[in-house]
Amino acid sequence: MPPEVHREQQPESVIVSRARASRRTAGFLGADALAWVGGFLVASWARYEYGLSSDQVINALVLGGAAAVLHVGVSATRRTHAGRQPLGSVEEVRGLAGTTATTAAAVLLALLAFGDRPIPASSPVVGGALALLLMLSFRLLHRHRRDRAMRPDARSATPVLLFGLGEAGQGLVRAMLSDPKGRYLPVGALDDDPDKRDLRIAGVPVLGGRHDVADAIRRTGATTLIFAVANADAALIRQMREATLRTGTAFKVLPSVRELVDHRITVSDVRDVQIGDLLGRRQVVGDLTLDDNGLTGRRILVTGAGGSIGSELCRQIMRANPGELMMLDRDETALHGLQMSLTGRALLDGSELILADLRDDEAIRRIFRERRPEIVFHAAALKHLTLLQRHPGEAVKTNVWGTLTVLDACQDVARFVNISTDKAANPISVLGYSKRLTEMLTAHAAATYPGTFLSVRFGNVLSSRGSVVTAFQRQIEAGQPLTVTHPDVTRYLMTVQEAVHLVLQAAHIGRDGEALVLDMGEPVRIDDLARRMIAQAATPVEIVYTGLRPGEKLHEDLLGHGENDHRPLHPLISHVPVPVLDPLEVSGIDPFDVPEKVIDQLAQICGSLPASFPGRVPGIPLAR
Repeated sequence: MPPEVHREQQPESVIVSRARASRRTAGFLGADALAWVGGFLVASWARYEYGLSSDQVINALVLGGAAAVLHVGVSATRRTHAGRQPLGSVEEVRGLAGTTATTAAAVLLALLAFGDRPIPASSPVVGGALALLLMLSFRLLHRHRRDRAMRPDARSATPVLLFGLGEAGQGLVRAMLSDPKGRYLPVGALDDDPDKRDLRIAGVPVLGGRHDVADAIRRTGATTLIFAVANADAALIRQMREATLRTGTAFKVLPSVRELVDHRITVSDVRDVQIGDLLGRRQVVGDLTLDDNGLTGRRILVTGAGGSIGSELCRQIMRANPGELMMLDRDETALHGLQMSLTGRALLDGSELILADLRDDEAIRRIFRERRPEIVFHAAALKHLTLLQRHPGEAVKTNVWGTLTVLDACQDVARFVNISTDKAANPISVLGYSKRLTEMLTAHAAATYPGTFLSVRFGNVLSSRGSVVTAFQRQIEAGQPLTVTHPDVTRYLMTVQEAVHLVLQAAHIGRDGEALVLDMGEPVRIDDLARRMIAQAATPVEIVYTGLRPGEKLHEDLLGHGENDHRPLHPLISHVPVPVLDPLEVSGIDPFDVPEKVIDQLAQICGSLPASFPGRVPGIPLAR
């Protein structure tokens, strides 16, 4: 094909880009040639104490030109073997220095072969060093001009002050300064590290520490402060937020490392502060990565895939590149939303979505026979404590019998992970009883089937459907009082990302028949949580105390009576043995009996006190 025809078929943008690149390359070649000629001329001029004859000038110019030609040849050879490096990068500087040294050495060896040298032998050494300095200067000037052109427009971008210039903060600064259409322009930074005082990162100065917020905002004119300390203590976030809001400046945060682990930091990661950031508990970040947990290439099934835990499980499993991910739920609307979140479209026509109910024993068995999953994450359950306290038969049919149906269908799977709750430790509620029974039934399967069967136990999940945070948010939006059961009630809280990370780690390190319990830090007073959410609300609302409901504890337990805090494989995960329960023990429960009798049966099978017991069963606190 003729060249002109080939060019006509190329997009105009490609042609323009190539033409621009060609001009830039030609410009650098010309600058490099001038650097060599100038370097040799200055070196010879200095050697003769600033007095050169016309012949000596000509010789210096000719040899400088020859060195420039040789430099181009060496550069071409190096690019053929080592490739091209980004402009202004450390790799390019290293390659340019190597090319310059090679060229200077070749010219020096050639000069030494002459008895009557046209220029001093020191000229290639001194001239090469000067040439390298000039070539680097040209590149740095080009890089500086390009970086300036990539900065956001100061007339339209929001001037921001950053707190924290660690890896996350520095990455955010560079991301902001490389987007000409960006909405943020960093004008200063704060950091408590004294070694960073008066430091400049990409031209952004460090103006002090946490106590200099007001002064830095006044000096820079920033209208937003971005908190960029990954995994910071919540007390520090609250302190910085309060100091920022007192100045009338907006406050935003960069998410934790756990949320950013899968991609480079970008400006779009900056978000408003969430209640989870202010809870007074650290983010628990596991040491294991998805590449290590054996999910890649495996056939994986998630029950309850449309729920808060199940949907996040599916999202994180997808990043591990499974062979097949099957998502089962009885809620078709939840499956629709899940597919939309995973693929950006929800045609509901893929085999990965499975509409089925755990109460349908034959359908579940048929699904497992046909799809043959290797790993099963069982997240399907009824979870609202108060409703289940009034309708315990529903907990029997879904939580207990439904889990038993799935376990019976999992006789040939490699791993089964049952999602449990801290309410299964020293249970006093229908929810706690039913989930404790699922742990015991899972332990029976572990003793009966060849695969690995285990449970994972954790506390409340922030912002899940029906969680206390979600309820408080809706009450605030409606201008209604926030309902808290008791001023001293506490709960263990964790983000959905943390909960799912624990589940995935359990699939990797959990052993047959046991339950894994995450060290969730200190429990959170729900009254404090309510007051912090009110402080963020646009209009204040009051708090109303309703009293503990049947089945509710004042304080939850992570480990049950007689369970020891044993952490053999991970510093944040306790492994507790679970007694085996024969499925025949639960098959005789009549879910249609009066609620009080059903509750008594559940409590007796669990080995717990009756649900009518007025006091709280004491538990063993998780060791610190």
